[in-house]
Amino acid sequence: MSGVLKSVDERTNLAGQNRLEMLLFQLGDEQVYGINVFKVREVILCPSLSQVPGGQNNVKGLAHLRGETVPIIDMAAAIGKPPFDGHAGLVIVTEYNRNIQGFLVHEVDRIVNLNWDEIQPPPESIGQDHFLTAVVQIDGKLIDIIDVEKIFAQVSDIESEVSRSLREKLEGVPLNNVTILAVDDSGVARNQVKRALESIGLQVELAKDGKQALEWLIAQSDQLGLSFHQKIPLVVSDIEMPVMDGYTLTSEIRNHPKLRDTHVILHSSLSGQFNETMVKKVGADHFIAKFHPDELTSLITQLLDE
Repeated sequence: MSGVLKSVDERTNLAGQNRLEMLLFQLGDEQVYGINVFKVREVILCPSLSQVPGGQNNVKGLAHLRGETVPIIDMAAAIGKPPFDGHAGLVIVTEYNRNIQGFLVHEVDRIVNLNWDEIQPPPESIGQDHFLTAVVQIDGKLIDIIDVEKIFAQVSDIESEVSRSLREKLEGVPLNNVTILAVDDSGVARNQVKRALESIGLQVELAKDGKQALEWLIAQSDQLGLSFHQKIPLVVSDIEMPVMDGYTLTSEIRNHPKLRDTHVILHSSLSGQFNETMVKKVGADHFIAKFHPDELTSLITQLLDE
């Protein structure tokens, strides 16, 4: 237990400094890809897989790992590359959105320690039909950071709509004059939050990273003056983002005289003791794991009532 707590403390300090660890891997060619170590449970040789009749094309099969049945997703096929055709390979076992899944890859390279401000959004020239959430230069090579949430949304049944019963419960509640800022580097995640909140009458503004969000909040506070907190009382922010992560954004909000009373919900596919520790450290109001629209909208309306 002491080893687990030490690991939590070390990662807490790392994230609190706007830093992260990235696991680098390859998918059968020279391009190198990255995934945040915080989402990785373990890396294993690909075990024997049970086939899934009628399953998604990108799901290679099911593995039985430590008493759990885990879907194994062909990472290359999921992002539009030729599917994995070998008998070996490695599986990166991850935890996203309260689910355990494995990603089949060709090779795992190493773990690197980075600043979030080194990581940049993908170039706009590549359009929108891609699976990148960010890029970073390491040793002269451009590393692609994959939008795992987009992959996960394609192969799983994620409920993205607020339930009818909750919408009916909130009918008549005056929410249309309130704007919520939703911050996430994943276009899929931003749109999930936007649809959920607009369906109960809230106005939603979007930002792609913490720096963009902070600049927008400061500009709005200058423009709106004393009415700022009435009109923009709450921020829903992802944690992992290029340029400025959600922990640093929260700290900046708490340290800014005009923004410090803004409610902040950290909304992430990461989960566990680590996030609960960081919520307290940076001063966020709540942490909630993605993506459960009823849970998110209920928490937001609760905070607005307060």
